[in-house]
Amino acid sequence: MGLVGWILLIAGFIGSFFPAFLFMKAETRIDSSLAGMLNSLTPVFTLIVGLLFHRTAFRWMQLAGLSMGLAGASGLILAGDGFHLGAVNSYALYIVLATCFYAISMNQIKAKLPHLTGVQVTSFSFLFIGPVALIYLLTTSFSSVAAHPGWPWHLLALATLAIVGTALAMLLMNSLIRHSSAVAASSVTYVIPIFAIMWGLLYGEKVTLLHLVCMCFILTGVYLINRKKK
Repeated sequence: MGLVGWILLIAGFIGSFFPAFLFMKAETRIDSSLAGMLNSLTPVFTLIVGLLFHRTAFRWMQLAGLSMGLAGASGLILAGDGFHLGAVNSYALYIVLATCFYAISMNQIKAKLPHLTGVQVTSFSFLFIGPVALIYLLTTSFSSVAAHPGWPWHLLALATLAIVGTALAMLLMNSLIRHSSAVAASSVTYVIPIFAIMWGLLYGEKVTLLHLVCMCFILTGVYLINRKKK
């Protein structure tokens, strides 16, 4: 398998397959609103990976942005259950790892696959992860799922999540990466915390002042990272 094949393999597994499992694992113990806030760390790690491995141009303003973003994430992670400072919410670290994976994938796509369209990158990436995901699915027990009276609606929700939240979102992201920098493309996560909080409130999740302060730190950091020189 050539270089292009390996990058597509990375894009499939690191950019979609593993983060999906990490998010699902994390959200068994943390609220979706918190997961959405932490997901806004993606541009921060995208810049870090770019600096370390792809010689991304660096500005001192970005250092301040990195510091603020990481400080905000640390506040959310250290909040713990009930959001009392001092207890580490370990399940939030799954989201942080997922954003690292996103950052690696986007930098690789931008650096190694600029000649491929978003449709090509997405379709070939899913071609790699499809058989593995199918094997995992076939080894899963369906008896407990089918026993629940509302399983058809659950299946519909999963299908919607897969098509809209994964396949279509990945297609749009890969298309955006081709026409902008990896850091700029990853900055679409600006809006994720807003919708995450809205959905969280709709489903009765608790959003505290500490949540909002830490989120503001993260978003301010991402803004400084992407701020252009006058």
